[in-house]
Amino acid sequence: MDVRDHWDAHDRSVGELVGDLAADVTHLAHLEAQLAAREVAEKAKRGARGGGMFAAAGVLAFYAGAALLLAAGIALALVWPAWLAALVIGVVLLAAAGIAALAGRSALKQAMPPIPQDTMERARQDARALQGRMHR
Repeated sequence: MDVRDHWDAHDRSVGELVGDLAADVTHLAHLEAQLAAREVAEKAKRGARGGGMFAAAGVLAFYAGAALLLAAGIALALVWPAWLAALVIGVVLLAAAGIAALAGRSALKQAMPPIPQDTMERARQDARALQGRMHR
C-alpha cells in the first residue's frame, strides 16, 4: 500500500497532486506501450504461421504438378492403370494445397493490420476517463 493512500487530499498542495497525476499518467503510458508491443508480437506470430501455411501450399502444389505430369506421361506412354493412380495422387495433393492455402489466407487476414488495436482502444478509454476527471 502506498503512503500516499493514507494522506487526505485536502492536506496536499496542488503541486503535489499535479506531480502525482503526471507520474500516474507516465506509468499508465508505459504500461500501454508494453501492452501494444505484446499485441504486435502476437499478430506477427499469427502472420508467420500464415506465411508458413502458404509455403506448405506451394510445396504441395509443386508435388501435385509433378504427379500430374507423371500421370500424363504414364497415360501417354503405356496406357496402363498406373496413370490413374498417379492422377489420383496428383488431385489429392492439389486439394491439400488448396486447403493449406485457404488456411494460410485466413491466418494472414487475422494478423492484419499489425496494429495493436485493443491496446489503442484501452488507451483512448483511459484518456477519456482522465479528461472526465479533469473537468470535474
